[in-house]
Amino acid sequence: QAQLVESGGGLVQAGGSLRLSCVASEMILNLNAMGWYRQTPGKKRELVAEITVGGSTVYADSVRGRFTVSRDGAKNTVYLQMNSLKPEDTAVYYCHADAKHTARVTQDYWGQGTQVTVSS
Repeated sequence: QAQLVESGGGLVQAGGSLRLSCVASEMILNLNAMGWYRQTPGKKRELVAEITVGGSTVYADSVRGRFTVSRDGAKNTVYLQMNSLKPEDTAVYYCHADAKHTARVTQDYWGQGTQVTVSS
């Protein structure tokens, strides 16, 4: 089954750290970018960080300098190291991957979401 499986969420105090992991199944072919989005109730899902096959990264302004996205191509895994966590980082974090089958045909995949709660 083509899917993304996340792990690593939880409860942490402000200033603490968490590491999220997301494994893409081998059924997902032609993986391109992988990354993380987050969503809080009543708000739109927003990009947190993304990394391409070539290693280029993009970060939301709110997490730059605190979060680090990385990738292990051999394991089809993307990580999100979150340091100096703030209460406003509390959200459900979703792993995302896109597969580029041809120049014009792409497909998006989403994980089931993992809760991150930062207490003040």
